[in-house]
Amino acid sequence: MPNIDAGTTQYSHGALLRAILFGVQRLGKSPETVSVEDLAPVDEFHIGGRVATKDFLDQLDIAADDHVLDVGCGLGGASRFAVQQYGCRVTGIDLTDEYVNTGEVLCSWVGLGDRITLDHGDATTTPYSDGAFDKSYMMHVGMNIANKKALASELYRLLRPGGRLGIYDVMRVGSGDLSFPVPWATVLEESEVSSPDEYTALLEAAGFRVTAERNRSAFALEFFSQLQTKGGAGSSPLGLHILMGDSAAEKVRNMIENVSQNRVAPVELIAEKPA
Repeated sequence: MPNIDAGTTQYSHGALLRAILFGVQRLGKSPETVSVEDLAPVDEFHIGGRVATKDFLDQLDIAADDHVLDVGCGLGGASRFAVQQYGCRVTGIDLTDEYVNTGEVLCSWVGLGDRITLDHGDATTTPYSDGAFDKSYMMHVGMNIANKKALASELYRLLRPGGRLGIYDVMRVGSGDLSFPVPWATVLEESEVSSPDEYTALLEAAGFRVTAERNRSAFALEFFSQLQTKGGAGSSPLGLHILMGDSAAEKVRNMIENVSQNRVAPVELIAEKPA
């Protein structure tokens, strides 16, 4: 089971909605005029941002009549993108109350509140019924979940037969101590990074069939390079500095080191629940 106290402390901001509203106003927008695209720099809290989201979610073949589960939804950025891009319905779940509450407001700003439900809860023990979802995905979530066996079993339970699951997490791909802090953890004790083989073994034990795996380290390094060229995480009024705080630059530098030294990499896994 995830360490709920550590997880919520790591991600809680205290005045997140106010900070985002200030960024929106600096863009010359308001809650009435801001768009899903405008919010992307702050609400896509994973390596590669919106570009990574589209490339990843396209692999799930999401249809307009699908009900999709966004595991560890954060502010709901990927949920809003999925609804806008594919016309589906999305339910998101996340441990951090402030993220969920802020995300609900952002959904209302862009007029998608009727297609998206964001819930506060533990992804390893959700309140949803068996087979409730056609597709499911998680992006940069597993690094904070120790009990991935329970997570895999729960995701299998929640998908209908023939449903598809996508995972885009930072995973352990080599040896060496990680440099901290990183975006998901301040110290080693908060980090639950696992290898692609460990993910695959747990998914297959739960009943999934893993159909694809892709290491995105080169993409990650290019993303970080562009981020630094543009002036870092704080260069945009709605940049990830809002979520990562004063340590944003240090976290980015450590991620560049960790990925370039082949200690970790963002990895995509696609799996199917047999029909």
